[in-house]
Amino acid sequence: MSEQFEKNTARRDFIKKTALGSLGVYLGSSFISANAFSLHRLKEERYKIAVCDWMILKRQKLSAFSFANELNADGIEMDMGGLGDRVTFDNKLGDPEIRAQFLQKSKETGVEISSVAMSGFYAQSFAERPTVHLMVKDCIDVMEEMKVKNAYLPLGVKGDMIKYPELRPEIVKRLKWAGQEVGEIGGVIGVETSYDAKAEKEFLEEIGSPNIKSSFNFANAIKNEKDICMELEILGNENIAQIHASNTDGELIENDPALNMPAVKKTLDKMNWKGWLIVERSRDTDHVHDRKANYGANVAYLKSVFQNK
Repeated sequence: MSEQFEKNTARRDFIKKTALGSLGVYLGSSFISANAFSLHRLKEERYKIAVCDWMILKRQKLSAFSFANELNADGIEMDMGGLGDRVTFDNKLGDPEIRAQFLQKSKETGVEISSVAMSGFYAQSFAERPTVHLMVKDCIDVMEEMKVKNAYLPLGVKGDMIKYPELRPEIVKRLKWAGQEVGEIGGVIGVETSYDAKAEKEFLEEIGSPNIKSSFNFANAIKNEKDICMELEILGNENIAQIHASNTDGELIENDPALNMPAVKKTLDKMNWKGWLIVERSRDTDHVHDRKANYGANVAYLKSVFQNK
């Protein structure tokens, strides 16, 4: 967690605690005790395991926390909502009362918010949508109000800079701006591209912002026929915001020969990286609709490897 983010958070908490005298009460749009709980838990494990709320069919639903708790996940990657042709995301979390409910449920279940996802850009063009600035600002506002450090931005099929290299200059320009904006709250936007690690590192260097990093996806490395551990080492500790630690659907993580998690842990240990490992897919296609079985098994296996549980 960045020094600026910790200072900003500590300052806001001190003001709120002084004014109200204790935790566990509402102030404006925030439930104060949720942040204290979150900061405490972040110190407990070097690697934390989360699931994507939209993949467990719980996009921006309070029940995502209870379901993730049943899976024994440490957190959820919470989506900003659908996008489609809207001016911005279909986001319920702009409402202070709803935000407070989510923070309270996080506290009750012990399930954190690993990151705020802009999954709408899987299918929409980050380079071409005219209201991208509003979308990003809405995401950053949710990050700040809910005290979440990371955002997730997949550039998706319409932002594939290998297929559409002409989009790169505009994407770089917009990410330079986004880096400045999210830097104001001490946050980070993790970007997922179609590049291999070498090209992605060059891309990040061109952006030149410490607040724009890679959201590294194992599935992309496998698709590019690259060794995951070597790709992680090429990117480097300082360039990785978070990791989507799953493959495409087919096999569970434990049964997938393309995913050598003990080797991945050894590599990340050597790199001195720490943070969130997020399960997006890796569902057993023979039972693809069994959310509890698929995500429960994947979370359990990652915990056995990365948390010795």
